[in-house]
Amino acid sequence: MFTTRPTLQGTFGMAATTHWLASQSAMAVLEDGGNAFDAAVAAGFVLHVVEPHLNGPAGEVPVVLVPAGGPVRVLCGQGPAPAGASVAHYTSLGLGLVPGTGPLAAAVPGAFDAWMLLLRDHGTKSLGEVLRYAVGYAEHGHPAVERVGETVATVRELFETEWISSAEIYLPEGRPVAPGGLLRNRPLAATWRRLIAEAEAAGPGREAQIDAARRIWREGFIGEALAGFAARPAMDTSGERHAGTLSGDDLAAFSATYEDPVTYDWNGWTVAKPGGWSQGPVLLQQLALLPPELPAYGSPEYVHLLIEGCKLAMADREAWYGDAAEVPLGTLLSEDYNAARRALIGEQASYELRPGSPDGRTPRLSKHALAVAAGEDAAGAPGAAGAGAGEPTVATPGTPGAAPVIAPEVDRSGATRGDTCHIDIVDRWGNMVSATPSGGWLQSSPVVPALGFPLGTRLQMAWLEEGLPNSLTPGRRPRTTLTPSLALRDGVPVMAFGTPGGDQQDQWQLHFLLAAALRAPVRGGLDLQGAIDAPNWHNDSFPGSFFPRAMRPGSVTVESRIGADVIGELRRRGHAVTVGDAWSEGRLSAVARDPESGVLSAAANPRGMQGYAVGR
Repeated sequence: MFTTRPTLQGTFGMAATTHWLASQSAMAVLEDGGNAFDAAVAAGFVLHVVEPHLNGPAGEVPVVLVPAGGPVRVLCGQGPAPAGASVAHYTSLGLGLVPGTGPLAAAVPGAFDAWMLLLRDHGTKSLGEVLRYAVGYAEHGHPAVERVGETVATVRELFETEWISSAEIYLPEGRPVAPGGLLRNRPLAATWRRLIAEAEAAGPGREAQIDAARRIWREGFIGEALAGFAARPAMDTSGERHAGTLSGDDLAAFSATYEDPVTYDWNGWTVAKPGGWSQGPVLLQQLALLPPELPAYGSPEYVHLLIEGCKLAMADREAWYGDAAEVPLGTLLSEDYNAARRALIGEQASYELRPGSPDGRTPRLSKHALAVAAGEDAAGAPGAAGAGAGEPTVATPGTPGAAPVIAPEVDRSGATRGDTCHIDIVDRWGNMVSATPSGGWLQSSPVVPALGFPLGTRLQMAWLEEGLPNSLTPGRRPRTTLTPSLALRDGVPVMAFGTPGGDQQDQWQLHFLLAAALRAPVRGGLDLQGAIDAPNWHNDSFPGSFFPRAMRPGSVTVESRIGADVIGELRRRGHAVTVGDAWSEGRLSAVARDPESGVLSAAANPRGMQGYAVGR
């Protein structure tokens, strides 16, 4: 079957990410004797440089990993709300939602410490060895992809009038960098060079130096700069200037943590995801909702079934997921619960937000969620309730075959939701890792001038209403959309995969997983590229996770390649179908390992002309 690229195969190592320079940097680490975890860290820091509109060092990263012969683990690089980030504080400022930009939306940064723990505990390389690729691209420049300049152009006025420190880096010579033009971030290069020097001066030993770097991030020159800058008011999506709540004490107290994954078994596959503090279990709930016999792959009945199952799982996400209360995952993934939920899927599209009642509990939705579900404007969410649902990682709808526009939506006031990155790597020893770094976007907050990168804005995902699983709560993680995946067959790890895309991530990943499971093998292995290339879709029939937290009941956005028969039948069933460009949905990447032969595979998304897989 024709695919945009071959599914790569080899025996040495495979890396697939959302940017070719990150993939190649990861491969360079593997070639230099490093393992998959060393390579992932190197790729992660390169992504901070080459996709600054999609992630940054002060953002967050969940990681699902499995050492060769070891158990699957989740490494949580999602920082909590600062001690001063209470509902009372934000509502006292007249806010109904956490702003989508600015220091007031900053959680405790989690990505850096997670990368360091991954390197220390599972890697083999030194700090300087894995950072040298990112330092080089930041110091000497890299050819900017189109989306960087496009994103900067939309916030140019904000940068020039309010976020001056951002303009100094991202408006060189007074204008956004042109596609292919060299983009440098010398302050970031200087930050990493100083970090490496201070860590190496702390004493001999790889692990000791990595721990020294962690201390410098928390309490040294980096921590001091982050806390000091967070205390300075800056313009945000409220139209006002607010200072953040992040303090030096918050930074000093944080450490990334390991935990067991949440898993679900389906047709011989076991899928491992981060827990209910993320949206990861949504993928598992969608699997649990599938009937024993699926309709024909790609048929209108198949697409309808997956759309309606996603709506039910996402409604449960709204009512039950979060770090501020216990998440009843055992019941949410149980057969009895899902049999009852499955019966709600009818022949026609649902326009309702229908959370379930696990263990007889009464679901509780935020007032904002109830308002947008009813099609009303909600406090704190300007504009129509249906505008801006989800996270804008897909192309804007247009003429089939037209070039996709995948840039994050940004306006001159700074109202923005950034996109995300993804990394999958497997090495010749069988180590495997999937990571989804995000946050700390160049359009999220002003650049900290002493460091070269901004704070993140993940607190926008928490509700300013008490008593909800996802209420803004000091010391608790805001529920994140970031959701890397790892799949096993008969208990043996075989595939790592994931995608950017906010609320769409576990929709696109389900479609990919089913395609990989149901399609005919390629050269004896999983047809990863064919599963990525397959026509994709998403729906927004639930409150979005990003400011202004909107919803579009009944909506479905499909790639035009899905076919006129599918589009027509979906509309007949009542779906509000938007036909997007032919290659507009999803930015998946994946790697795999055949446990019997040891053959490794990889593939990456052709959409947007940016993701790439490499390997040998």
